[in-house]
Amino acid sequence: MASDDIPFDKRFDLPPGQVEEVVPGVRRLLVNNPGPFTFKGTLSYIVGRGQVAIIDPGPLDQAHISALLDAVRGETVTHIFVTHTHRDHSPRCRRSRQQPGRWFLPRDRTAPRGR
Repeated sequence: MASDDIPFDKRFDLPPGQVEEVVPGVRRLLVNNPGPFTFKGTLSYIVGRGQVAIIDPGPLDQAHISALLDAVRGETVTHIFVTHTHRDHSPRCRRSRQQPGRWFLPRDRTAPRGR
């Protein structure tokens, strides 16, 4: 099958800032950063309930940061996963680590590197 035989489904109606449950226990949130590399925007994922992991916390976009904080309000974020270091996926991670207690684990509760 040639690559031009695969249709590109452009339907994606999630508005930025709105949390959507994809499957039970997995939520996603769209950043308002559409472009040729991000399509309609970058997605951050929240996995679990109560104690959650965030996958790709996203860029330094205040509206997205606020929406992500609201989405995990009352929950404990135990892990942060960054799938890659592009500027639309990872910058929020470093800033979050500088704010222990807000929504990510304090430094003294994280696993050492390499584990």
